[in-house]
Amino acid sequence: MLAVQCKMARAAIGWGVRDLAKEAGVSPDTIARLERGEELKASTIEAIRSALEAAGVQFIPENGGGVGVRLKGEKHDK
Repeated sequence: MLAVQCKMARAAIGWGVRDLAKEAGVSPDTIARLERGEELKASTIEAIRSALEAAGVQFIPENGGGVGVRLKGEKHDK
């Protein structure tokens, strides 16, 4: 997960830095460090990514159009 993906994901679901920090179990400063492009432990990044995915974010890898995020579509049981 890149810094820009974290920012885009938070915007997509309407979370602030504190919201994401709470859901990921990290400090708001840790989120700010990630979004500034500083290196974090892999386990910390995974916790942040998992919190965003649990909130409905999908991460899009580089595919010729650049990295990004999108929201999961709702599944219908019909």
